[in-house]
Amino acid sequence: MTPHNSAQKGDIAKLVIMPGDPLRSKFIAENYLDDYEIVSKVRGNYVYTGHYRGTRVTIMASGMGISSTGIYVEELYRDYDVETIIRVGTCGSYKKDINLFDIIIAGRTYSETNFPLTHSNEEVNIVYPTQSLNDKITDMATELDLGFSVGDVICTDSFYMDDLGKFFERMPSDIDPMVAEMESFVLFYLAAKYNRKAACVLSVSDIIGTSNDIMPEEREKGLKHAILLSLESLISH
Repeated sequence: MTPHNSAQKGDIAKLVIMPGDPLRSKFIAENYLDDYEIVSKVRGNYVYTGHYRGTRVTIMASGMGISSTGIYVEELYRDYDVETIIRVGTCGSYKKDINLFDIIIAGRTYSETNFPLTHSNEEVNIVYPTQSLNDKITDMATELDLGFSVGDVICTDSFYMDDLGKFFERMPSDIDPMVAEMESFVLFYLAAKYNRKAACVLSVSDIIGTSNDIMPEEREKGLKHAILLSLESLISH
């Protein structure tokens, strides 16, 4: 039990799917898990543990942004001995040739956040998922006949920017920004710190700089392929 999670240690599975939105947690639990139970309700973040095709899995939302995600991820790895977390969520694409609902698998994540400096007195701006887990996800996407791309994810502290061009100017020249989201950096950073596994599977919900986006209820439906891919990869890893 922690200040942010009332589950007892054995209530959380070793394998976790982490959407951003608590309502997505509910959707995943109700549509994909058998015999699930609610193991925590702190701050309205309902946490579900059940079975997916016979394997025990927990679904827990991260909330929005690095700070919220960092709290939940740290406690899962440190206090609940979680072994693997796959973030499943939405993203905005910087590429005009990427379409809505396309699946993006994070190959690495860049951020300007000060989280590593504040947390561990480290200056880190690029972090990586667990390669073996990413390999399993790409293999599973091929097996399920799901189109996907692997690329550089940009993780920001601010959803809104006055000047995107200035942000790109500050970015290292070897980074090729594919999509933007707000959580994967801290997940990968803490997974490396605790020697655990992490990956991030995203569904494109908007094309940055255009009016090409989808409504919240459509985002729920569009995530179905990403959810299925994440669950199948999690239990087979």
